Amino acid sequence: MQEKKYSIKFWAKDDRPREKLLSKGPESLSDSELLAILIINGNKEKSAVELARDVLKLGKDSLHELGKLSVREITKVKGIGEAKAITIAAALEIGRRRQAITFVNKNSVNSSNEIAGFLQSKLKDYQHEVFAVVFLNRANKINHFEILSEGGISGTVADPRIILKRALEENAVSLVLCHNHPSGSLKPSKADEELTRKIKEAARYFDIRVTDHIIVSENGYYSFADDGIL
Repeated sequence: MQEKKYSIKFWAKDDRPREKLLSKGPESLSDSELLAILIINGNKEKSAVELARDVLKLGKDSLHELGKLSVREITKVKGIGEAKAITIAAALEIGRRRQAITFVNKNSVNSSNEIAGFLQSKLKDYQHEVFAVVFLNRANKINHFEILSEGGISGTVADPRIILKRALEENAVSLVLCHNHPSGSLKPSKADEELTRKIKEAARYFDIRVTDHIIVSENGYYSFADDGIL
């Protein structure tokens, strides 16, 4: 009886996540049911779906928040070992990359709003500040995206020499600088403004343009170019 209670194979067909996905499509499944498919099986105490609900609860019942958690944090859920946590983390990363690749495949970057959406998808789950650069070609299309430095919760330091070295290696003709604010604030600091000025001036000697510096957070984005201070 205990086995029947927790084993999915004894459930009604419409209640089994895999069968439900096949018969009704993935969109018919709840977040916990989708996670249960990744978890595969439960344990003596809870079914895969119940474990999935516990995992979601750890992420404040939000896939967005769950995506911020590390493998180690996910394993805090009783019944979720490292292998299951890695599978969940990998699936969430696939979702992020799918969102980002849609933008990369566009013909060109035409506005701060467009590239901010791309940058938010890449940086939204970092709990510490990171500094990244988007390298653009003559057609204003993304050649390369790279996180070049990582700091603590309150800040990070970017080296203009490393940025320009990578720009030359990527044959970039223009750059979009970017960093995140884990605090949620979108206001640039004096240090942000000074760093932007230094990189812009240095890049000019190589005929490389700094077209924008974008700050992203969960609350939106801030564009130096849009605000006229670049």
